[in-house]
Amino acid sequence: MEPIALDCHAHLAPILPDRIADLPGVAWFPEEPRLVLDGSASLASPSVFRPEALIAWMDAQRIARAWISVPPPLYRAGLDEAGARIWCGYVNPALAEVAGRFVDRLAPSFLLPVRHPALAAEIVAGFAPRGARFAMAAGHAASGLVLSDPTYEPLWTVLDAAGAFLLLHPTAGRDPRLDHFFLHNLLGGPGETALAAAHLAMSRVLERFPRIRFILSHGAGSAAMIAGRLAHGQAVRRPGADTGARPMTEAFRDFHADCITHSAPALALAAAVLGPERILFGSDWPFSMGLIEPHRQLADVDPELRARIFAATPEG
Repeated sequence: MEPIALDCHAHLAPILPDRIADLPGVAWFPEEPRLVLDGSASLASPSVFRPEALIAWMDAQRIARAWISVPPPLYRAGLDEAGARIWCGYVNPALAEVAGRFVDRLAPSFLLPVRHPALAAEIVAGFAPRGARFAMAAGHAASGLVLSDPTYEPLWTVLDAAGAFLLLHPTAGRDPRLDHFFLHNLLGGPGETALAAAHLAMSRVLERFPRIRFILSHGAGSAAMIAGRLAHGQAVRRPGADTGARPMTEAFRDFHADCITHSAPALALAAAVLGPERILFGSDWPFSMGLIEPHRQLADVDPELRARIFAATPEG
């Protein structure tokens, strides 16, 4: 069984009981345990509140270290700027405190509010000296903001200066056709990730800020599948597609992605499009859509690619 050096995509919900009770829109029920956000979103997976459970799982799976970010319901992307400032002001120090209890095993990926790029840039500036790892929603359909928008330029500037990692994770969209069959997660999420990748690459953010290390969740979503189509659209000058950017089949090689595809052929495609050295181990722990038994779940992956994923050290 191969060892795994680093998990780039594990989740924890940091609970500081003396602080969380006073936060607007947040209700914590420790006896269950359950966290209710904004009266609707509910998180009730017991392990996600317990860093000791993550460490025990890491030991069992031979994972040396993990980068921890809050699970997507805790992104609270719909908050206004004042609310986002309060929420991030709790979450990010709480992540740092939890990781500090296991300093040799856990490192925080600080939350950035996708709707408020200026606030996100301020957070990066404040936390980059402690470790340049961040997580942000891949988009926010309700606001209409896209990652190619010029308002994100200050954020890309400070992330680039820090040589930061930024995990982009999809959140639920608004398309009512996805209301059935859990499709917001199963189908909408991969598309949201690919949409973020296209905006970043077509707008030349990747070229202009080459020191940002973007990690696309869930094997880059559907980005690998559409890279060739995007490149062809550039080549035949479809309206708006000729931005001067490199062909997307080249530009997408600047992304990293985790290995959570649940399909060996899909993972092989992501490795072929992004480059095998760009595929990192990620678990999505503790959720059932992740790799909770990674050695078993990745057993049918090409042995060379699997060994590379398990040994990846992106911090180098």
